[in-house]
Amino acid sequence: MRHDHLLTAKQLSRADIETVLDRAAAFDDDPAAAAERHADALLALCFFEPSTRTKMSFETAAKRLGGDVIDMGSVESSSVKKGESLADTVRVVEGYADGIVLRHPKQGAAKMASEHVDVPVVNAGDGAGHHPSQTLLDLYTIREHAGLDDISVGIMGDLKYGRTVHSLAHALTNFDVHQHFVSPESLRLPRSVRYDLHEAGAQVQEHDSLDAVLPNLDVLYVTRIQRERFPDEDEYEAVAGEYSITPETLEAAKDDLAVMHPLPRVDEIAAAVDDTENATYFEQAHNGVPVRMALLDLLLDDD
Repeated sequence: MRHDHLLTAKQLSRADIETVLDRAAAFDDDPAAAAERHADALLALCFFEPSTRTKMSFETAAKRLGGDVIDMGSVESSSVKKGESLADTVRVVEGYADGIVLRHPKQGAAKMASEHVDVPVVNAGDGAGHHPSQTLLDLYTIREHAGLDDISVGIMGDLKYGRTVHSLAHALTNFDVHQHFVSPESLRLPRSVRYDLHEAGAQVQEHDSLDAVLPNLDVLYVTRIQRERFPDEDEYEAVAGEYSITPETLEAAKDDLAVMHPLPRVDEIAAAVDDTENATYFEQAHNGVPVRMALLDLLLDDD
């Protein structure tokens, strides 16, 4: 993988993706193989928004590679609170660390940050933009359950603002995948994303209901319908109820359908689904460690 930074899923070729996933599989099979590969390396975690899985899995990944992390901490306890610019923050942090993992509420923030530093920057989510390391662990999970060619993937929920959706949709264009997007009219894919998918020759269909397409899916990727996007609470309740998964919903699905979710979930997947063979979302979260180990291993490699 020949990149100085990982900023967007758009920059990843099929070869890049397979390189990361193959190395992640090797680390998954033999965790000891990663030990001390990057002894003395320091990874800076700069999270301007809350995070559980992404932040903790990057920290775990760095330590399992033999390195360590330094954490900017909360915005409230940092110099950002005093008005420091993002450019100045990353310039300072660059002097302390060998790589930076950045989450920021503004779309394009990671790209801007990368233009001011010489160490690798990983975009850990930039507003409604991209979340490429999440996409890599999503692809790893899909590959483990269904392969990455000649499959149908349903992506359901908030497709307008969901950065995990945008990243995954772009990355899947590298493979033979039929993508089905299921959402209310108000939360459909942004026009810019639809245009990019069309230009990439993707097989894409949009739906307002899951019923017709569910029996054909190999993977169902569910995201949260965001209550805050609806001016009317009754409208939200009507939509949220329609776009939720229960064991009864899955009776129409293939037996081996993999149900995924980037988490956190609210009520879009019932807790009762956790006990089914279809539930893949906790495994998906756990896959963040070997995948991010592989990603850091490649980005921090001096060869």
